[in-house]
Amino acid sequence: MLVCLCWISAPIVAQEAYQLGTLPSVNMNSKLKNDWSVNLKVETRQIYQRGYFSGESLREFNYQLSDFTFTGAKKVGFYGRVGVGYLFRIREGEIVHRVNQQYNYTKQYNWTRLSHRVLTDQTFFANEAPDFRLRYRISSQTPLNGQSLEQKEWYAKVNNEYVNNWQNANYNLEIRLIPMLGYTITTQNKVEFGIDYRLNSVMTEAINHRFWLALNWYLEI
Repeated sequence: MLVCLCWISAPIVAQEAYQLGTLPSVNMNSKLKNDWSVNLKVETRQIYQRGYFSGESLREFNYQLSDFTFTGAKKVGFYGRVGVGYLFRIREGEIVHRVNQQYNYTKQYNWTRLSHRVLTDQTFFANEAPDFRLRYRISSQTPLNGQSLEQKEWYAKVNNEYVNNWQNANYNLEIRLIPMLGYTITTQNKVEFGIDYRLNSVMTEAINHRFWLALNWYLEI
């Protein structure tokens, strides 16, 4: 997280671009027998403004993509979970396929829940070379009322992720910082909202800042 904060506080150079948009999603989870679980996530992305910090900007609504992700996972040990997933993406008439493999480790520390995730994914395009990524995410969730999260209570959640990307001989690093505020409607139903900030092309001169208004709905079925 320190690296991410240093990048955010650095002076903005002339050619740094930005995007502003929304990123709503719905997560449906279901627990199965023998410590298995399945998740279906539907997410869309819309852009409302883009441009350069020191130059022109364009305000225009632009639907970017829709993602449909199915993930199956199994609990291993006391705190771990391994999973595999498949993503189906619709982007400007193009169909994109992605598979992923992940390991999650989640543990409760007093009133804060801390999670680590290591994920690899492979994306396949119709007219481009495959894209390979290695991702690490650390996240914390803390109730704002007392030491445990109950129904009809608020909580704070922060995700910090580092996404390493390889396509052909090109390497790129993206850093994500996502502070969220959540509310538990019931034990099976909660909502979150916040800012999904992504610093893209960190290893190049064409740095891109993306700010998404994230709206998440989690439902246990």
